[in-house]
Amino acid sequence: MGSFLLVTGAVLAAAAAALHVYIFVLESVLWTRPSTWRVFGLRSQADAETTRPLAYNQGFYNLFLAIGVVVGIALLPVNSSAGVTLLLASTLSMVLAALVLVTSNRPMLRAAAMQGVLPLLAALSVALSFAF
Repeated sequence: MGSFLLVTGAVLAAAAAALHVYIFVLESVLWTRPSTWRVFGLRSQADAETTRPLAYNQGFYNLFLAIGVVVGIALLPVNSSAGVTLLLASTLSMVLAALVLVTSNRPMLRAAAMQGVLPLLAALSVALSFAF
């Protein structure tokens, strides 16, 4: 049961990492496209240009969290302790970032849930893998 939960956690974490890479692309690469800035609730191209440096920076935070997950998964077969530690640190950071999003901007509840549910389930699965 423990190895099943660890694998499940790794798969969920990989899905969360993929989502965070997608968010990176939106925020750091495609931010000034109308189809992108509308998703984030901006009202004009001028708003997108004004917030571009902030979005660029935030996108890289998402990318680094995703990289942490990928490295954690890669370390699991080599050094499971380091892999699990990195997986938990990265997924729990994603969860905390989602909580910050929703507490700072209540209308972003749906986005925060999308951003936080997969890593929460991943962290729970990985943590529970040690109970069985």
